[in-house]
Amino acid sequence: MVRSTQLLHTSRTPAPLRPAATVLLLRDAAGGIEVLMTRRSMTASFAPGAYVFPGGGIDAADAQCHAQATRRVSQSDLHLTQAIAAIRESFEELGVLLARRSNGAHAGADDITALDRKAPFAEQCTARGLTLDAAEVFVLAHWITDRDLPRRFDVPFLVARMPEGQEPVADESEQFEPVWVRPAEALARHAAGNFFIIFPTIRTLERLKAHATVESVLAACAVNDEPLFTSCPRAGLLGGAESRHMEHEAPFGELALVCPDGQITHALDWQTERPVPLLKNVMRLTAPNPGFMTGPGTNSYLVGDPNTGYVAIDPGPDLPEHLERLWRAAGGDLRAIVCTHSHPDHSPGATRLQALCSAGGKTPPPILGLPSAPTSRENSRFTPDRALADGERLTLQNANGETLHTLRVVHTPGHAANHLCLVLEEDGLLFSGDHILNGSTTVIDPPDGNMSAYLDSLDLLDHHCEQFEVDFILPAHGHVLGDLKRTADNPSAPEHGGARAAIAHLKAHRLAREAKVARAMQTQPQGTMDDWVTLAYDDVPERLWPVAKRSLLAHVERIQSLGGFNL
Repeated sequence: MVRSTQLLHTSRTPAPLRPAATVLLLRDAAGGIEVLMTRRSMTASFAPGAYVFPGGGIDAADAQCHAQATRRVSQSDLHLTQAIAAIRESFEELGVLLARRSNGAHAGADDITALDRKAPFAEQCTARGLTLDAAEVFVLAHWITDRDLPRRFDVPFLVARMPEGQEPVADESEQFEPVWVRPAEALARHAAGNFFIIFPTIRTLERLKAHATVESVLAACAVNDEPLFTSCPRAGLLGGAESRHMEHEAPFGELALVCPDGQITHALDWQTERPVPLLKNVMRLTAPNPGFMTGPGTNSYLVGDPNTGYVAIDPGPDLPEHLERLWRAAGGDLRAIVCTHSHPDHSPGATRLQALCSAGGKTPPPILGLPSAPTSRENSRFTPDRALADGERLTLQNANGETLHTLRVVHTPGHAANHLCLVLEEDGLLFSGDHILNGSTTVIDPPDGNMSAYLDSLDLLDHHCEQFEVDFILPAHGHVLGDLKRTADNPSAPEHGGARAAIAHLKAHRLAREAKVARAMQTQPQGTMDDWVTLAYDDVPERLWPVAKRSLLAHVERIQSLGGFNL
């Protein structure tokens, strides 16, 4: 867990959450499913002028109407209350009545006409012999309003089939201009600038457009009777404009680390000229070596502060301008230079950086790491000044001898035989080198790479993340991964923390790929690597197959070592 003293921004309390519910009324049409949307009042306090799905706040009375509604066996009390609120709101705002008569038939136009939209809803339905059709309302998604906004809601996005024979009529107070629209059409119109929709609506429509029929949507929601996804987005700056991101998107973890309370201050644009502060004691400087294998470039990190000096992690390639920027960012006060492994985009800059620090007769900082193994390629030869031991702790102390920052060494072979990671113990951060990346999976290239060792190292890192309460992973390529721990205000976070969830997801992905490799080998037992890559990596662009074949070989070797197919 990050120390509050190291956060860049003053802590603040986000606005309290208000329970609400919204419903996507769906119908089948010739071009695919259509969803009912309406335009909010231009004077509304939240999302004025936006096209939305009908809905609103959950009233205390909604929870007291369970006996007046139909209910699925698997439908929880909470979801039943939410469904009742959505049914009430869809009637009050649009005159759509999700209810059944005593004979089981859907409510009709005469029922709607007999009810007053401004009078107590449930009581009127009961008096007319109508039962609220909550059993046919399913939870699609769970959204929590972003932390930066002054009005915040905890709101399920529910789905239901539009009753036949009913027509929406807006209340002309909160909602206007009801329109049936296909999800893809709504997104296209928004992109063109003539159909304003907000972030949760956009992302929900993006998920919805994958379904061809209403039944497909309802069936997907009915599987577990829980939201298909939960999200409390975060926002940063991209090109100077606000950019919002869900939990599975690459920038989310970095925003959670740098701006935990939702401050919109952190620039997400990749740049190489200046260090990017992540905490008071952690800076990132990305080398100007973007490419197919390096993404935006190699991330060099500085850990420490002016009172303790700094440790540089992964100086990167031997690029003089990058290394001078790294040296200047540390004020010339480097106590150690650590290379996570010997690959040419990570370790070659160490010698030049060390020389910069020794100018004027200063004692040069040691270059630390693990020497490259005999299995390494010629361009990956590396010999540190001193080899680090697994479990060793590198400490930075102030003038009083007080240790303020501790980096624990974890030997993690797999991507490379001499790969190591570092855990910043006081702040629960994992510097993962190339073992864990953001936005891609690392290449396992035998003989120096080994898939069994890689998976075992993931398990080891998971253990350390649990032990040191690691929430965030700082990779050598890409943004920070992770999330804050789950709390009442952060319900979308993984139960066991963002770092461990990222590791679990990565391991599951690797094992799923291995299963595809095994099936490819079984399908074509006499096949070649070229044959197998087309089957095992059919979801990967063909231009990536030459690189994928390296990891394919690592999977094949592991399958064989476990008693699988022999070539």
